[in-house]
Amino acid sequence: MEDPKKIAVIENSNNRDYILNTVKNKETVLFIEYANEQFKDDRQIMSEAVKMNPLSLEFASDNIKDDKEIVLEAVSKIGWEICYASERLRADKDIALAAVKADGQALYYLSNDLRDDDEVVLEAIKNKGLIFKYASKRLRGNKQIAIEALKNDKSAFSFIVDDLKSDEEIKELIS
Repeated sequence: MEDPKKIAVIENSNNRDYILNTVKNKETVLFIEYANEQFKDDRQIMSEAVKMNPLSLEFASDNIKDDKEIVLEAVSKIGWEICYASERLRADKDIALAAVKADGQALYYLSNDLRDDDEVVLEAIKNKGLIFKYASKRLRGNKQIAIEALKNDKSAFSFIVDDLKSDEEIKELIS
């Protein structure tokens, strides 16, 4: 049997006020998925939805997924939600830093340029050391960044460039 709240959203999928009230309720916010497409492109509705539950970004229109303020709201709470952000915002350093601070795994979804950014990668590995494997080769060869990754997760050693693996300080950290 389907959830009666879901059925009600489907039946009222063209009613803006109903959808706006739906996204303001933590129990029904994700039913935005069943709303009319026009409401998934409505800035007020999607802003309320993302504030209530960042997971609702998944159901937003491409236009909303390119709205820096709304995406920042989502990724600041659940970093990996950056996977739903526009390509432009996945290359935005402010968005990237917020995402990796919330969840280091977000590094995986970032542009190559940001995977080569010292500050972004350091924030990501502070949160999740193993995510070091998605850093650029240049940064996987950076001794200080490698040390930070190893402090968080010794298995990051597998992703250090070969030249650094024989470094005494690095070897000491994994012993």
